[in-house]
Amino acid sequence: MAEKGASRGTLRRLWSLPRRRRGTAGRSRPDEIMHQDIVPLCAADIQDQLKKRFAYLSGGRGQDGSPVITFPDYPAFSEIPDKEFQNVMTYLTSIPSLQDAGIGFILVIDRRRDKWTSVKASVLRIAASFPANLQLVLVLRPTGFFQRTLSDIAFKFNRDDFKMKVPVIMLSSVPDLHGYIDKSQLTEDLGGTLDYCHSRWLCQRTAIESFALMVKHTAQMLQSFGTELAETELPNDVQSTSSVLCAHTEKKDKAKEDLRLALKEGHSVLESLGELQAEGSEPGVNQDQLDNQATVQRLLAQLNETEAAFDEFWAKHQQKLEQCLQLRHFEQGFREVKAILDAVCQKIATFTDIGNSLAHVEHLLRDLASFEEKSGVSVERARALSLDGEQLIENKHYAVDSIRPKCQELRHLCDQFSAEIVRRRGLLSKSLELHRRLETSLKWCDEGIYLLASQPVDKCQSQDGAEAALQEIEKFLETSAENKIQELNTIYKEYESILNQDLMEHVRKVFQKQASMEEVFHRRQASLKKLAARQTRPVQPVAPRPEALAKSPCPSPGIRRGSENSSSEGSALRRGPYRRAKSEMSESRQGRGSAGEEEESLAILRRHVMSELLDTERAYVEELLCVLEGYAAEMDNPLMAHLLSTGLHNKKDVLFGNMEEIYHFHNRIFLRELENYIDCPELVGRCFLERMEDFQIYEKYCQNKPRSESLWRQCSDCPFFQECQRKLDHKLSLDSYLLKPVQRITKYQLLLKEMLKYSKNCEGAEDLQEALSSILGILKAVNDSMHLIAITGYDGNLGDLGKLLMQGSFSVWTDHKRGHTKVKELARFKPMQRHLFLHEKAVLFCKKREENGEGYEKAPSYSYKQSLNMAAVGITENVKGDAKKFEIWYNAREEVYIVQAPTPEIKAAWVNEIRKVLTSQLQACREASQHRALEQSQSLPLPAPTSTSPSRGNSRNLKKLEERKTDPLSLEGYVSSAPLPKPPEKGKGWSKTSHSLEAPEDDGGWSSAEEQVNSSDAEEDGGLGLKKLVPGKYTVVADHEKGGPDALVVRSGDVVELVQQGDEGLW
Repeated sequence: MAEKGASRGTLRRLWSLPRRRRGTAGRSRPDEIMHQDIVPLCAADIQDQLKKRFAYLSGGRGQDGSPVITFPDYPAFSEIPDKEFQNVMTYLTSIPSLQDAGIGFILVIDRRRDKWTSVKASVLRIAASFPANLQLVLVLRPTGFFQRTLSDIAFKFNRDDFKMKVPVIMLSSVPDLHGYIDKSQLTEDLGGTLDYCHSRWLCQRTAIESFALMVKHTAQMLQSFGTELAETELPNDVQSTSSVLCAHTEKKDKAKEDLRLALKEGHSVLESLGELQAEGSEPGVNQDQLDNQATVQRLLAQLNETEAAFDEFWAKHQQKLEQCLQLRHFEQGFREVKAILDAVCQKIATFTDIGNSLAHVEHLLRDLASFEEKSGVSVERARALSLDGEQLIENKHYAVDSIRPKCQELRHLCDQFSAEIVRRRGLLSKSLELHRRLETSLKWCDEGIYLLASQPVDKCQSQDGAEAALQEIEKFLETSAENKIQELNTIYKEYESILNQDLMEHVRKVFQKQASMEEVFHRRQASLKKLAARQTRPVQPVAPRPEALAKSPCPSPGIRRGSENSSSEGSALRRGPYRRAKSEMSESRQGRGSAGEEEESLAILRRHVMSELLDTERAYVEELLCVLEGYAAEMDNPLMAHLLSTGLHNKKDVLFGNMEEIYHFHNRIFLRELENYIDCPELVGRCFLERMEDFQIYEKYCQNKPRSESLWRQCSDCPFFQECQRKLDHKLSLDSYLLKPVQRITKYQLLLKEMLKYSKNCEGAEDLQEALSSILGILKAVNDSMHLIAITGYDGNLGDLGKLLMQGSFSVWTDHKRGHTKVKELARFKPMQRHLFLHEKAVLFCKKREENGEGYEKAPSYSYKQSLNMAAVGITENVKGDAKKFEIWYNAREEVYIVQAPTPEIKAAWVNEIRKVLTSQLQACREASQHRALEQSQSLPLPAPTSTSPSRGNSRNLKKLEERKTDPLSLEGYVSSAPLPKPPEKGKGWSKTSHSLEAPEDDGGWSSAEEQVNSSDAEEDGGLGLKKLVPGKYTVVADHEKGGPDALVVRSGDVVELVQQGDEGLW
């Protein structure tokens, strides 16, 4: 309220236009600017009436300072309406100061050109309507002789009719007027020297009054605005306070602009009045002009005073609003930070786990460090907010009592969090220290077991071997002080703060294992000491008898030597062989014990592999989560949007692929299931087998990797990635983490190999072997799919070709019968480099393009060249002169491709895989043929499903189908869209499959290295050595539709009976 009262007191000094009324001469100057009850007239309101100039205020003064109002000669004076006359009189009498108006006005009525009757009417009208005090009325009577004489007589007889309290003096001429009023105070039309222009006077009066009205409105607006500010209630939230501050600032700026315009207008009016000295008049300047100048100067001074008062008030109001906004920001920040710190404290209260292994404790410490780092942002924010509050208190904020408790609470929460972090880190450090000691002890025990297992029993039989082994054991036992746990009770007491039931049990087991190992060492040490102290004596070598070797239950050479020498030794030496036999039996038991120690060593190694698998799996899951939260999620963060380049917009799925799907699989499923095999690591293969289908998600990730790499290469310099890497404190950039899934899927097969190596005689060995094979299969499928998606130019759907079986690069020569002869001549000298893709239904020939770029962008692309339908393909396994070559021929060797593999092993793998495909197709044909043979005794049509494989020559099928309907010699069997082979030419023939339908066909001639019918070796030798087919039944392996109208038309899978083959290869 004090603020409101001050503002009102300041704004009450605003003023309004002055208004003159009779009897106001005693008012003081400050009262002239107060609001009046009656709105005064303004020149602008009666401008048209003033322009008539039937009366004007020239600014002249009488001898005593009385204002002079002149009524010039105006013929239509009697026609002026009373309202207009009254307005002009009221306005003119309101212009002089109250002091001058209080002396009284002098009226000069010029009627020199008028008649007496009009003079009388004018004087009577003026006397009746004049609104102010009168001092003297001077009338210039008509100048005509008759009118002047008449006026003298009439004035004497009608003096009482004027009823005026002031004298009315009739003047005959202008010089008579000068006796009453000085020439300098009269205008030129009355013989004076006063400079007066009625239009200029009217413009000045209009400008002054317009400025005065502007000042009045400005003052009223400021007073109203000040009242609004003083009565404003402070909001309780940041947004409302900001809105109020902005609205008030906007209104203040508008008010200041109005003030500026008013001041500009005042200075403009003042300049138009001229530069006058305030202390006196100058020649040519009348008193009214001086008064006008003084009025404008007074208005300007009051405007300046009002502006200063408003600025002072606004400064206080703005400060209060800004402090209120600061308080609301502080309170909002306090609520947010307190909620975060409460959640952080609750979260850290749940960190009660102290770890069950060294790796687990290290993982917990990393989690704690990560949690501290993430929470540190909130803690630092709380401390900064507390400092902000202290700064507000130092700046004498009006709400100190509200700010100080909140600052204290923030400091308390930060100190509490820091203390809890320190306590928690202390416990984990203690746990880490204990687990390191336990790990050191376990490692020491494992090394001891390895040492015992590495000492061969046979080498310890000699004195030197026993002494060497004894030295190794004694040297190892010397390290016990720094590696083993000394006292169990000391450990319990030293680590009492972190020991729980599980950890105590673990410590007890480690101590027990340590004691057991030491016991084994002591027994081995005692045994070796005996062996080292035993005196060896010379023994004559004697050849053992065969029957002794056959009957002896113990193959120990010592026993045999004892039995041979017992007949020749005395009774004193007979106990020697017995002692040696006993010692060797003891060593045999030690050998059996060493086998158990070896198994324990393998178990330890399996635990090591399992530990590595789990540790790397946990680290992998953490890295995936870090990438998803630190990079992928930040791409949707509006606060980071300004750092994203345009090339990254809506490209999150391209950059990260299905990484989120991989993360959820490992975090929710696979990692948890792996942890179930901690105690039985040899069975972990089952876990992989159960989830083998889920690992197919890696194929999708790897297929997307080239696109991801390309996008990363374009945008790797984007500030967004640099900022995310800085926040995560990663030493490596994002592309290194995008490679993690590819590295992980290849890591599994290495770990499985290690586990299988140490589990060959265990229960889960078969599962481990199967899991390893499955993982390798997935890796192969992933690798093949990466090549498959790089094929360009193939018009069909690659999925229709069946499963991709193999792919690889080869050198290829062509030998096409139907092609240009030059192709055949040059075929063996200019090989083509082709990348072959073997599918279930076709083999594709592609040209490998140059590899450009870096990383995954170096993956090659393959231009499709041609494909061969596997239904019409045959192979020749061996090509003369090169063990790495084999032939793929098409349509009964119309097209022959000599393929050279990089190694004989790769060639063998491809030949075997192609043989499997052809064998499966042949088996299908054989089953169809057998089915037809059972139903029909002769060759009759039997429809079969049409192959959907890619084909050549499909346009001939319908025509030949009609021919077969009318040709009694046509054999219709297994239908294939590929062309049938020609009848055998020289050096060629059909592949023999069997001599009877029932005969087994283990090695079809179409793919056999021994069957020269389909071998290119025979062709290279000029057809020499070609075997004739023996009579019997054969199965057709390719369609044949060419030849004359009497030619035999056969289909793949048909069974034909060969009667005889001629010399020319015809049959």
